[in-house]
Amino acid sequence: MPTVAVLDMAGKEIEKIDLSEAIFGIEPNAKVLHDMVVNYLANQRQGTQSALTRAEVSGGGRKPWRQKGTGHARQGSTRSPQWTHGGIVFAPKPRDYSYSLNKKVRRLAMKSALSSKVIDNEMIVLDKISLDEYKTKTIAAMLKAIGSEKKTLIVLPEVNEKVIASAKNIPGVKTAMANTLNVYDILNADKFIVLKDAVAQIEEVYA
Repeated sequence: MPTVAVLDMAGKEIEKIDLSEAIFGIEPNAKVLHDMVVNYLANQRQGTQSALTRAEVSGGGRKPWRQKGTGHARQGSTRSPQWTHGGIVFAPKPRDYSYSLNKKVRRLAMKSALSSKVIDNEMIVLDKISLDEYKTKTIAAMLKAIGSEKKTLIVLPEVNEKVIASAKNIPGVKTAMANTLNVYDILNADKFIVLKDAVAQIEEVYA
């Protein structure tokens, strides 16, 4: 059973807690993680790109010159792809790139991502984050104290506007709720900071 230290905002160890073996202690499945990341990125695509084919651009109603005798290559329309302002070959059109993975794959990917952070010693459990006011400097000082000054994902058990607003001005720092976690954000973070109450929520959701 994996065990991690619980730190306070000053980086001091308060206690140790045991994590669920079934969620934080499995062998990460690289194939499933890859599938989940590709799925997430595909689902983020807007799919609004569009260009005109030769059938849709204006002009080109007549043959630019006669077929033979000019010394030029034969041409049928000024809107062929090789002409300036001509149509685009296989022009992209608006489409939906999203697709879904089955529930078992999604759950295995999440458990693999969580376990990989524990294995790589990139998971930090905090007792709590206490802010009396909106203060970016306080969050920055906390991250420095616990050794997390690169890309960081802070997982909260519930919405805390002071923490979210104070953290969003720090480059590379992102916040998320325990019930809205996604595999991409977990893997993309150098440090995965989870509040103690959020750990309990994650274990309850993926039990």
